[in-house]
This record gives sequence, structure tokens and C-alpha cells, in this order.
Amino acid sequence: MRILHTMLRVGDLDRSIAFYTEIMGMKLLRRQDYPDGKFTLAFVGYGDEADNSVVELTYNWGVDGYEVGSGFGHIAVEVDDVYKACDEIRARGGKIIRDAGPMNAGSTVIAFVEDPDGYPVELIGRRQ
Repeated sequence: MRILHTMLRVGDLDRSIAFYTEIMGMKLLRRQDYPDGKFTLAFVGYGDEADNSVVELTYNWGVDGYEVGSGFGHIAVEVDDVYKACDEIRARGGKIIRDAGPMNAGSTVIAFVEDPDGYPVELIGRRQ
């Protein structure tokens, strides 16, 4: 297992990309619109996602800002099999807050687990 990315909700995607790339020295690795879900994702980081943890910037269309406390989204962990990981986590007493299945407006299999403080941890199936 490894940490894949940390997601932050942003009110101005271009401003955030500029900060992370121009000020923090990261690279824009990929950006994709999800019209059915009305959001855009941009991934920034210091190296390729295959070998490095990155930051996911999520812009929900029409939302121009968040309170600091609601800006944090989740930590993502890559697993071989999301369905099996959910079963194992449940068996160990973990709380699954979103069962394994395709993501909204996409096909990647994901699930969410809640940590003891209520923070979500996303499980993402390993890309084959």
C-alpha cells in the first residue's frame, strides 16, 4: 500500500494551479473536467504519480470558496482490490462510509473508510 494523493477543494482552480506550480514548484500532471458531476480535477506534484504522492485540486463548478475547515477532502491509498480491502477493513472493525464501486462520473473503483476522527480515507483500485 502507498499514499496516492491528498485532495483539497478550491474556489479558483487556475489560481490554485498557479500557486502549486509557480510558487511551490510542482508540475501540473493532469487536469480533467467531469461535466456529469460538475467538477474539475487537477493533479499537481513533484514527480510522476506512478512513483510519488501528489495533491488533487478539486473545483466544484459554481463554488468560489470554502471555510478553512471544509477545505480538506481526503487521503487516498492504493490497494490491489477495493472490494477485498473493504471486507478486510470491516473484519478488523473499520467503518466503511462508501462501499466499493465506480466513482461518480467515472469508472475507477473506489471506496471510503472513516478514521477515528471522522476524516475520510479513499481506497482506490490499483491501475492495471
